[in-house]
This record gives sequence, C-alpha cells and structure tokens, in this order.
Amino acid sequence: MIEIQKKIEEVWNDRSILVANKQFVFDAIDLIDRGIIRVAEKQNGEWIVNDWVKKAILLYFPSRDMETFEAGPMEFHDKIPLKTNYAERGIRVVPHAVARYGSFIQRGVVLMPSYVNIGAYIDEGTMVDTWATVGSCAQIGKHVHLSGGVGIGGVLEPPQAAPVIIEDGAFIGSRCIVVEGVRVESEAVLGANVVLTASTKIIDVSGPSPIEYKGVVPARSVVIPGTVPKQFQSGIYQVPCALIIGKRTESTDLKTSLNQALREFDIAV
Repeated sequence: MIEIQKKIEEVWNDRSILVANKQFVFDAIDLIDRGIIRVAEKQNGEWIVNDWVKKAILLYFPSRDMETFEAGPMEFHDKIPLKTNYAERGIRVVPHAVARYGSFIQRGVVLMPSYVNIGAYIDEGTMVDTWATVGSCAQIGKHVHLSGGVGIGGVLEPPQAAPVIIEDGAFIGSRCIVVEGVRVESEAVLGANVVLTASTKIIDVSGPSPIEYKGVVPARSVVIPGTVPKQFQSGIYQVPCALIIGKRTESTDLKTSLNQALREFDIAV
C-alpha cells in the first residue's frame, strides 16, 4: 500500500507518467471498492482526510476508456462499471438502485432505488432509502437512515477537502440536503427539508442563549429548518438556517421514526 500511495503521488505531480503507471491507480480503486482504504477515517476522535485516495479517484477517470455495459435490459455507457456480487457481499439491493465500482458498501446495508457514487463509504446496517443519493467520497456510518430523496453531496476536489460525513446512528429526514463537507455527528436527527452547506448557520435554540455552529451538527442534536433575518441593499429578508431544538433523550430508541423523535419537542415537520 505504501508503494501504491507513493506512485499515486508521483503520477499526480506528473501526468505524463499516468499511462505507464495506471495499474497503480486501478489497484488503489480496488482497495477503495473493498473498503481496505477510504477517503476519510476517524483517528483518535478526529476525522482525517486521506487526500492521496482522492487523487487516485481523480486519476481513475482519465485512466479509463468509455465502454458500454448492460444490467439486464438496461444499458450504460461510462468509464466506471457498476458494483457487482451483492449476494456474496451481503447487501440488499432493490431495483433500480445503482452503485458505482469504487464505492464501498458494508454487509447489511439496504439500498432502495438510490445512487451511490465512487469513493463513498457506507457502513453496516445503514438504509439508503428511495431516490436518496450518496455523492462521491461521502462517508456514511453504521445504522444510519437516509430517508427518501436525501441528497448527500460529493466532495472530490480539492483533494484535501473534507467529504460529507454522516456518523453512526444519524437519522436524515426526507428531502434533506447535506453538502460541502458538512459533518453530522452520531445519532443526530435532521427533520425533513433541512439544508446544510458549509455556510449554513446551525443555531442551537434549546437554551437561554443561541449557540451558532457552521459545518457541523453536534451529536444527538434534533434539527429542523428555520430562517434568520439578513440585511440586503433593498431591505431585510429571511434566509435559510437550521435550528437545533434539543437533544435526543436516552429513552429515544436509536431506530425511532423521525416523527417520534420530533414529537418530544412538540414539532411536526
């Protein structure tokens, strides 16, 4: 693996040697596909980005030729094939779920009709619900629920940029959007239609004074969409934000429905 990493860095700095060394790129993508290496991982409580793994993914595209391949009656024309061998991997895949080769999906994951891009990592027991998308390099933890229509953004460039991270036990409500490297910490609950970008204000309103975050939802937070006033040249208007209205209680089961989690705070979204 040290040799592969070294070669990836060499090719990244000198694209003229890509053709002669593309097997190292293919080997790196195979390691990503099998979950042996990943774009980001938690070490001593902190998320570390393995930028050389991202570089391998970016080098994979020019290393591959376009090809036509089929899945039953469906035809695709692309540079990256689809994942295969779901039965032996222990993954449930409902038509028309699609996952690209170079994404890692752990045993016990359920893919409803959805899409998983290259570089993504989805850990065991997670549900990717109907029409949810998991973007390139997104890191999804254990026993996460991505509800219908959720959009988890991809972050491929720049290589050193953190991907979107959804930690263990989080519940992401219907039609939520999480992009630009935002991190949702363990067991947090996002109500339907919450939109989180790197610049979105995430405001904890559960105490006597508001506490503002950006780019991270603290563990076990219950979050709903909100707005805050912003001064523009033509006047004051409301812009979107996210409101932390409380924490999941110890009595809340990890597999609770979104409605049950929000009912504790007398909120319906």
